[in-house]
Amino acid sequence: MAGKKKAETKSKDNKDAGGKGGKGKSQGISEQKSANPKVRGAQSIVVRHILCEKHSKKEEALAKLRAGVDFKTVVAEFSTEKIRTGKTKIALLIAGGALGLKSKGTLEPEFEKVAFELPAFNGYTTANYPYGEAKTQHGYHIIAVDARK
Repeated sequence: MAGKKKAETKSKDNKDAGGKGGKGKSQGISEQKSANPKVRGAQSIVVRHILCEKHSKKEEALAKLRAGVDFKTVVAEFSTEKIRTGKTKIALLIAGGALGLKSKGTLEPEFEKVAFELPAFNGYTTANYPYGEAKTQHGYHIIAVDARK
């Protein structure tokens, strides 16, 4: 019974945060969840990304993805991660921009906020997947989530 009361209080707080015309944090997240009901809270994700130094390159990479080009191929062509890590183009193509399993609190805050709101890639094609975009101190990221745990 106490758990039920907590849930009702939490629900009320969320309505107050975003329901009065202001843009509370909960408003954007709840809208995104209702638009895509498969997204649910996760403590860790399997994530991959394309890192670009310039906004224009990020936009070019997104256009290729939306045209249906394979994520790994776009990583090899556009990601500047190879400059930072010293990986060869072939190693990047094999890894496909994979960062692996990441828990909450282990990524750059701007990147993490976007990544943990994305649905898993299952059932999508590269052309219709809702990629996330974030800007961090490292550059512009295109983010895809392979799995949520």
